[in-house]
Amino acid sequence: MIKVLIVDDHNVVRQGLRYLLEQEDGIEVVAECPDGESAITAVQNLAPTVVLLDLFMPGTSGLDVLTRIKRDRPETEVVMLTSSSADEHLLAAVRARALAYLPKTADVDHVVASVRAAARGESLLDPRTAARLVREVRDTRPRRDPLNHLSPRETQVLTLLARGKSNREIARALAITEETVKAHVSSILAKLHLTDRTQAAIFGLQQGLVPLNEALE
Repeated sequence: MIKVLIVDDHNVVRQGLRYLLEQEDGIEVVAECPDGESAITAVQNLAPTVVLLDLFMPGTSGLDVLTRIKRDRPETEVVMLTSSSADEHLLAAVRARALAYLPKTADVDHVVASVRAAARGESLLDPRTAARLVREVRDTRPRRDPLNHLSPRETQVLTLLARGKSNREIARALAITEETVKAHVSSILAKLHLTDRTQAAIFGLQQGLVPLNEALE
């Protein structure tokens, strides 16, 4: 069962998210919180699988809550919700280890898919969003070319990660099992000294495995 905590200072938003998530098999909304401090306490007491977290709240901000969650309970994944499209907010959330970044206008299917992906430790950070991140960090380059350390198959997997593909989609595209994909992803992260799939996807875009203009289409 995927245990979800909803954190937003707007009651209507919380109620709407609860309603749509409770229609889904295998998802349980364990609590709603209207502010950051109550969210931090709820995470400690309820150990949710995924937190849907508003970026902008009075008092303790969403970024502060995210930082506390990843420090105190890193196994809980966080999907940020926001009405902002500013690149600096996106970059700050991903740097603080948010697994995904959703606009509040996202459709129901995207929200549900993001929650399910986060529960698997996967990010549905779409290529357009990843490309925006690359524009912010494009001057950051590794000291040497780590792509030389990847096998041809790992490079294929990294390319598909940069295209925003899930493990299942990668497995289907390459005619391999999901377990094999997971093994390749783990190897890629280790070889590139990255911490998660989102960083790997951004790195793939930085290296030109998927052209930025194509990712932004």
